[in-house]
Amino acid sequence: MFNDIGPLELITLVVLAVLVFGPDKLPKVIQDVTRTIRKIREFSESAKQDIRSELGPEFKDFEFEDLNPKTFIRKQLDNDELGLKEIRNGFDLKKEMAEVTDAVHGRDSDSSSSSSSSSASSGGTVDMTKKPETPAERPPYDADAT
Repeated sequence: MFNDIGPLELITLVVLAVLVFGPDKLPKVIQDVTRTIRKIREFSESAKQDIRSELGPEFKDFEFEDLNPKTFIRKQLDNDELGLKEIRNGFDLKKEMAEVTDAVHGRDSDSSSSSSSSSASSGGTVDMTKKPETPAERPPYDADAT
């Protein structure tokens, strides 16, 4: 729960608690806080058990941690039924960005002219100084659509 609190921050919190509550009231406040946390955990566990019992036997392996999107995606990537590891490993972002940078700066790189089919078909470079062609006729303006 408090994995990212360092020793200096912990000492600061203790000193602040002593100053706010005083040394004589601090033990009672700590007991009240721990009792409240314990009750919240018990309530949470009972709610989880109620949900599991209501879902039925077909959801016996249901885990509430799977509702976290990061956990769900991590499990799907580990499962790899869809071949996502191949897609992820086959995409080299640094290489793609280098090719785009070379094309923008007008440099001719060996990797961009040999591996990129779109830049190879256009000669390996992209002319960024040329303005895009505009259509001859503009579509009619529709005031009701806006």
